[in-house]
Amino acid sequence: MRPSTILLDPTSEKSPEMRERLKRPDNLKGLTIGLLNISKPRGDVFLDEVEKQLTGQGLKIRRYQKPTFAKVAPLELKQEIRSQCQVVIEALAD
Repeated sequence: MRPSTILLDPTSEKSPEMRERLKRPDNLKGLTIGLLNISKPRGDVFLDEVEKQLTGQGLKIRRYQKPTFAKVAPLELKQEIRSQCQVVIEALAD
């Protein structure tokens, strides 16, 4: 039996919406992986290394960046990522 996981929503919602976690892919082969820099300092350094590791495995990468870490990503950016990628890695750094 797996222990339950509690995810905290950093958006300060009074009563956060309950969401099912999406099933992870069995492997990344053939998928496009989006790397989202949320614009915190050194997030690009982290994602540069992630990209190097993933491209070294022959995986396809697309890079994206939020205008500011202080706000959620604009709808247009989220739609672009969703239309071009099957998996996303988000960089949080300081």
